[in-house]
Amino acid sequence: MGPVHPDWKAAAGTDTLSDTSPARRNFMESPVMAKQSWTLIDTTQGVYVDTLSISAADVEGAPGDFSIGKRRLQGGLCEGVDVVEVNNGAIQFTILPTRGMGLWKAVCGEVELGWRSPARGPVNPAFVPLWEPSGLGWLDGFDELIVRCGLESNGAPEFNENGTLRYPLHGKIANTPAHKVEVAVDSESGEITVTGVVHEARLFFNKLQLATTYTTKIGQPGFTVTDTVTNLWAEPSELVLLYHINFGVPLLGPGAKAVLPVAKMAPRDAVAVGNLPEWDTYGPESPGTPEAVFFFDLAADARGNTQTLLKSADGNRGVSLVFNKNQLPCFTLWKNRQAAIDGYVTGLEPAINFPNAKSVEKRAGRVVTLAPGESRCFEIELTAHGDAETVARAEQAVKALQKAVAPEILEKPNPEWSA
Repeated sequence: MGPVHPDWKAAAGTDTLSDTSPARRNFMESPVMAKQSWTLIDTTQGVYVDTLSISAADVEGAPGDFSIGKRRLQGGLCEGVDVVEVNNGAIQFTILPTRGMGLWKAVCGEVELGWRSPARGPVNPAFVPLWEPSGLGWLDGFDELIVRCGLESNGAPEFNENGTLRYPLHGKIANTPAHKVEVAVDSESGEITVTGVVHEARLFFNKLQLATTYTTKIGQPGFTVTDTVTNLWAEPSELVLLYHINFGVPLLGPGAKAVLPVAKMAPRDAVAVGNLPEWDTYGPESPGTPEAVFFFDLAADARGNTQTLLKSADGNRGVSLVFNKNQLPCFTLWKNRQAAIDGYVTGLEPAINFPNAKSVEKRAGRVVTLAPGESRCFEIELTAHGDAETVARAEQAVKALQKAVAPEILEKPNPEWSA
């Protein structure tokens, strides 16, 4: 990526940003400061930066090479999708403000993170029939490495008594564009941040705000996602949230393993019961084979911190997730065993609740109620591993958590967890 555009021009046919615009003002006022910030989108201020490139040359005292770019995709189902691309010198990843601040793909050296979806994305939400009668329209846009499911509902579709759709699959937040996006670089700490704000709100219903920050350090092989969900309503609002974190080839393949610290595990349904002996191991691509899903209560340390690992068959590549069970007490392992071209993928999914119909989760007491003005914070750290040594260290960290707890493996669905 090249230097910052000298005129801060947006798309062809739009005006150059004025000296008083927030995006340019932030850049002009902060060169001597440790932290510099750029506003890319702010609908309340009328700010929209179509293209932007930032590199180490634009940040005095930057401790290493990096680049940040913003552009808008054109053509096909990608038409109109804003992307923010970050390269910290060790890992590259692409954030999607248009798709609820999801994260599309990441590459760290030879470790490719993401998957091949039948949807040719990233897909503009305008082309996702979220409310089609089947309730499965969400799948038309499903293409990301990290996609949030929620905020009002996040599980299977649910229907009213007359057969009309009440809640679509996995909710609305992933198909809601951010109305404010900023990037910042701190030359002292070496931190790069991308922040975004998304509202899921409508008259007479929930009014929730998702404020998300992706934080990465120059030269480090990962990033942290920090989300704060706030009830903007003057009445209580309900919240469910699941992080659908998805990995496919080349990391996934025959012999790859999910290494989890299991306190308790149960298959979701009869299909998962059939895959129970190999629940933590991935087989070859198997066209026509249904998905297998397992629900977990993971072991954690005294502060509630837990860790999971997905490692390649040869043990030379992997990816870790670190999060806190006090924030995200439920965990789902999703194994989609189709051919790669049809979506051979696994999901490691920390969550507030299990991805059942909302009425099921509400009866089980796993739907959170936020008081007016109340917020909940969630944080997940993702680290890529590009060699056998770092994979082994991550696996030892998981095994250390497991040592404190004898795993309880149920042979059939747990009626407290499954619909």
